[in-house]
Amino acid sequence: MTRNKRLRFAAAIVASAALVLTGCSESAEAAQSGPGQENPWQIAGATSSTGPSGPRDGAPDAPIQAENGDGGPMDQLALNAVYDVQEFWKTEYSKTFPGTFKPVDELISWSALASKSEAVEFCTVDTYQMVNAAYCSTDHSIGWDRGVLLPELVKEFGDMSVVMVLAHEYGHALQGQAKISDRRTPALVREQQADCLAGTYLRYVAEGSSKYFTMNTTDGLNGVLGATVAVRDRDPDDPDNVHGSAFERVTAVQMGYTTGAEACKAINEDEIEQRRAGLPITFEDDNGDRQLPVDQESLVSVANAAAKALPAESAPQYDYAGVASSCSGVTVTEPVSYCPDTNSIGTDISGLAERGGALEDEGKPLSAIVSGDYNAFVVFISRYTLAVQQARGLSLEGADTAGLRTSCLTGAVTTELSKEGSEVRLSAGDLDEAISGLLSDGLAASDVNGKTVESGYLRLEAFRLGVLQGEAACANKYN
Repeated sequence: MTRNKRLRFAAAIVASAALVLTGCSESAEAAQSGPGQENPWQIAGATSSTGPSGPRDGAPDAPIQAENGDGGPMDQLALNAVYDVQEFWKTEYSKTFPGTFKPVDELISWSALASKSEAVEFCTVDTYQMVNAAYCSTDHSIGWDRGVLLPELVKEFGDMSVVMVLAHEYGHALQGQAKISDRRTPALVREQQADCLAGTYLRYVAEGSSKYFTMNTTDGLNGVLGATVAVRDRDPDDPDNVHGSAFERVTAVQMGYTTGAEACKAINEDEIEQRRAGLPITFEDDNGDRQLPVDQESLVSVANAAAKALPAESAPQYDYAGVASSCSGVTVTEPVSYCPDTNSIGTDISGLAERGGALEDEGKPLSAIVSGDYNAFVVFISRYTLAVQQARGLSLEGADTAGLRTSCLTGAVTTELSKEGSEVRLSAGDLDEAISGLLSDGLAASDVNGKTVESGYLRLEAFRLGVLQGEAACANKYN
């Protein structure tokens, strides 16, 4: 791809041999198919950025059982999660929703590794090789695969990712009785509501109120929301993909976490469209899977587009021969580095191109890695925003100030690149590529020395602020 083309990504295929990981649903048919800045994930000082995340030490086993369960650790983790979520909503439901809370009627466990003869039915569907967790509206039940899905979640993201998934499923169980959705409600709306309701419960856990689980707001939340990125839609405009993009899923979870169930009740088609306003949401047929190559020609185009989106009073010089070996008073960063002393951006093109190619963990059955060109270009743009900050007389040091401001301004530029007339343009998946990088090494949210805040979600929130509210919001929050 060259100028006036859309940046494009190649998403991870969520599959493992013959076992296909499917998204949650309400129907059998779908089931088959840091310091110094306010942390939006920390509420009134009640939560902690340190401490353990996972099952609470000494917590009793939940007094409930699942049909076809094996009594093993995965089933017990799931039962404790469902029971804790249920106890939370028994207390909280009536504060927001009408009527009386009705717990689910049945829980069903199965193993996707079981033979055909040992497979049970869930929601009238044979669970043979079904890697899934879901709510079934037909009989008001929740089921999960203890053989592949839950162990894979724990392996990749920790115990709290299982809790997140089942809190999401319980969110589906609430929707009908809460009268916030029905069978006519678009699937994306139902999924966004369920993510939001799960976020409401996660706040309860983070505040230390859960009898069964604890969660800190750094690596604990990183793992929980990493799981939401792993189960994302490759094309948000495809009717077969209903969870929403990683960007949308994380946004919905945070809405519930920070604002509570009232925010979830307000999610509908109009609200989602308002959030999407100005952002690319479809994958155009003429673009296919084409990528903008990470080479000098592309970087010149991206630099031109970034300069138009966010002008710098003193434009930086670009060196595409590599990163300078040293810069006065600054630690050089790879594969792109900004040197304030010379107002120049050095780029190791081959190193940067590696970020845009297939990454090591992308092919795993569950991966929060989203590879593609924008995973590289977002880092390049972030170093340009340091030049903008230098021209404005802002400090370039401090992970929780300059680093988060850099992430925010990079988000603001990202939105501008989605508009008509930009020399290079984005498609829906590029936001997910940026999120993937922000949650892993966070280089696009680092200060001039490459320092980042520990919380991946502070980095992500800064980027989201820039994407959704623009440059002015960055100046107001990270001054």
